[in-house]
Amino acid sequence: MKALMLSEYGNLQIMDISVPTCASDEVLIRVAACGICGSDVHGYQGASGRRIPPIVMGHEAAGIIERVGAEVKDYKPGDRVTFDSTVYCGKCEFCQRGEVNLCDHRQVLGVSCGDYRRDGAFAELVAVPARILYRLPDQFPFEEAAMLEAVSVALHGVRVTQMKGDESVLVIGAGMIGLLTAQAARSAGCNAVMIADVDAARLKIAKEVGIPDTLHLGGKELIHEVLRRTGGRGVDIVLEAVGRAETVVAAIECVRKGGTVTLIGNIEPEVPLPLQRVVTREVRLQGSCASAGEYEEAIRLMSHGAITVKPLISATSSLEQASDWFRRLHNRETGLLKVVVTPNA
Repeated sequence: MKALMLSEYGNLQIMDISVPTCASDEVLIRVAACGICGSDVHGYQGASGRRIPPIVMGHEAAGIIERVGAEVKDYKPGDRVTFDSTVYCGKCEFCQRGEVNLCDHRQVLGVSCGDYRRDGAFAELVAVPARILYRLPDQFPFEEAAMLEAVSVALHGVRVTQMKGDESVLVIGAGMIGLLTAQAARSAGCNAVMIADVDAARLKIAKEVGIPDTLHLGGKELIHEVLRRTGGRGVDIVLEAVGRAETVVAAIECVRKGGTVTLIGNIEPEVPLPLQRVVTREVRLQGSCASAGEYEEAIRLMSHGAITVKPLISATSSLEQASDWFRRLHNRETGLLKVVVTPNA
């Protein structure tokens, strides 16, 4: 079969590789669509350390089941499915509590980090355990289904924040996850959702997906404006979807006393923490990692239009064209957000 192989950092090649073995508890899926994630772009150039070549990347995907293993009873060839990016064991302490994103034996499709290597879905076929599958409605477009992983990440960030439904919210970062997180917060019943970014083009997209209150600001200017709007109080919740030092500090400065800052972005491994501001103002810092069972909710919300992803898809690509789109995404081409690869088009 054909696959897009990261043969060395910065070098993606179409290669013929063996069809994945379908274990007894797995299904073999013919990939209809697979999104290029920001983490794939970072991995493409070796920035993350989690895409050690050679590896077939890709974890935001959907397709049609081609074959099922001998132990698989609930699925059959021809079923339209998507799947979790996390391959969890289902047996450890965390899996038993439903915290599958924290699984002791967690693997991620399309990742090779030294501890494990698991080829992903930038290929004609991919094998995954049946336990991580979710059925797709018949009319659900595959290109949009490739966004379900990102939507589930956004929903998880909102869930662990423990919103009551009437809060004021600031989302910092209008990238893919930030735009989806703002929509997820709105669908959770927040009374006001603002989104901030230094990229005006991304804020334009925010308005297209129903988040009109945009702030084309960063750093001290953002802090000043949020405090001005809230009479010096700050917002109830800040959802930080960048993961850099300056945005984490801004998140803490923009939240009210007793408020919550949920950290979703994950670019810099370490950031300075204004400890006294957190302690004396009793701010709750909440981390959010991947998702833990939010796929069905993501499918429901997208099916009913409560979360829309179509304006976020900048382009679709064949497998052969994908390496050029990786280059353009890495170069941060203006207006380019999500590219969906269709390996079997």
